[in-house]
Amino acid sequence: MAAYFQDVEVAPLRSPDDFILGKARYQVPPFKDLQKWNNRILSNLLYYQSNYLVLVLAVFLLVGFVHPKDMILGFASLATVIAVVLYATSKNPEALQFKRDHPVATLIAIVLAGYFVVYVLGSVIVFLYGIAMPLLLVCIHASIRLRNLKAKINQKMEAAGFKKTVMGKLLETIGVEVELITL
Repeated sequence: MAAYFQDVEVAPLRSPDDFILGKARYQVPPFKDLQKWNNRILSNLLYYQSNYLVLVLAVFLLVGFVHPKDMILGFASLATVIAVVLYATSKNPEALQFKRDHPVATLIAIVLAGYFVVYVLGSVIVFLYGIAMPLLLVCIHASIRLRNLKAKINQKMEAAGFKKTVMGKLLETIGVEVELITL
C-alpha cells in the first residue's frame, strides 16, 4: 500500500477567495452535455481536493459534535452488522464449519444484528447523514464551479503523469481515467 502512494503529492489548500468567494465563478451544470459536465467535475475534484477534504472533515465533525452519541452508535451498529454479514457469507473454512455446526446460532446472529440496526436506526441515519452531506456538498461545488485556467493546467499535468495526487490515485482506483478527459 505504501508503494502505491510513493510518488503521490498532497495538493495545496486553495484560498477561500479562489474556492468559494471573490474570483469564483459559478454556473448551472450543462445537463445536456454530460462530457463537459464530467470534465468540470473531475477538474474541480483534482484542483480543489485539499479544500474538499477539509470541507468533508469539517461537516463530519460538526455533525459528530452536534450528535456525538448517535454518530458513535450509528458507526458501531453499522460496523457490527457489516462484520456479522461478512462472517456469515465468508468462505473461510472455519466460518463454513461453524455455520454447518451451528446454523441456528448463525441465523440468530444475523437476525439480532438486523434487529440492532432497526433499534438504532435513528443513529444509523445520523451517521450516514454525517457521511452523505459533505459528499453532496463536494458534488454540488464541483458541478457548479467553473474551471479556471489553473484547474485546467493542473488536470493536464495529472493526466500527463507529471504529478500524481491523492485524488488522482483515488479516481484511478475507482476506474476513472483522468488521461482520457478532454479540456
